[in-house]
Amino acid sequence: MQPTRSDQPLDLQAYNSRWYYSTVMHHRVQPVDHRFTYQVATFLFDLAELAQLDRHLTGFGWNRAALFSLYDADYVAEAGQSLEQHVQQLLQQQQCPVASRIELLCMPRHLGYSFNPLSIFFCYNDQDQLFATLYQVSNTFGGRHVYVVSGQALPDLAPIAEAPSRALRHQAQKSFFVSPFINMQCQYKFRIAPPQAQLKVLIRLEDDNGLLLNATLTGKSQTFSRWALLKLSLTRPLFNYKVIIGIHWEALRLWLKKVPLVKRNAQEKAQARTRSATLGQDVSPPKAQVCPMSNRLHRSPSTAQSPAKES
Repeated sequence: MQPTRSDQPLDLQAYNSRWYYSTVMHHRVQPVDHRFTYQVATFLFDLAELAQLDRHLTGFGWNRAALFSLYDADYVAEAGQSLEQHVQQLLQQQQCPVASRIELLCMPRHLGYSFNPLSIFFCYNDQDQLFATLYQVSNTFGGRHVYVVSGQALPDLAPIAEAPSRALRHQAQKSFFVSPFINMQCQYKFRIAPPQAQLKVLIRLEDDNGLLLNATLTGKSQTFSRWALLKLSLTRPLFNYKVIIGIHWEALRLWLKKVPLVKRNAQEKAQARTRSATLGQDVSPPKAQVCPMSNRLHRSPSTAQSPAKES
């Protein structure tokens, strides 16, 4: 029997899950100047709270159709996996400890559709310290790639709840084809604060000539409620569709500006077919490295699915 859904039994303000009125900004500086900004909405889900949200939050569905829906299949590597199994498997492959709590930052399906250029998993230990971050990148060719960065849980690092403003800095060599206007000889530099009242994600992409582009995702926290979800649908309608349309519109603008196209080579095409996922590099001080980094392939479903997209 399907449970009755109501906001009343659940104190949503006491939950870790929340959503953000958010803004995506991209600024490319070479070979031409190109800048755009889009208004979207980003959701932060504590995976342990999904069942309660599904039961009590009208307008939200977990693995079922609703105004806003989160489907495990949009993110996991193997059919039948849950989100938690997906993350714990990636951590285990890197000889990392089991996560006691996991949060997912993404754009869920709205009216049945979502495309997530970037989804981020935050992994906490039993003392609620962040010890690993998973950056899951998707491209419009149906491929998916995960950069796993570990080592944030230092002996001298206070729990995230006590130090919410502390920014994390990571870097990873670009190893996954995303945009036909950006070659593979690039490096990502991430700067992110674990989401609290404010959402702040900065991605800096550099090539041999220096800075290529900056991408930011910023937002202000909002509490879940049926009315908030309805208002979001009215004030930022079809924002998920805006993302995929915007990607192709900005690609057209870059083409009109005569930015050279980068062809995918055979290896990159094979990566798209196998949904490869090379894991990232931790750039914290050496003492911060808890889990060894390595390369790993995993297969993900072709379902298009989360905020920074190379253009």
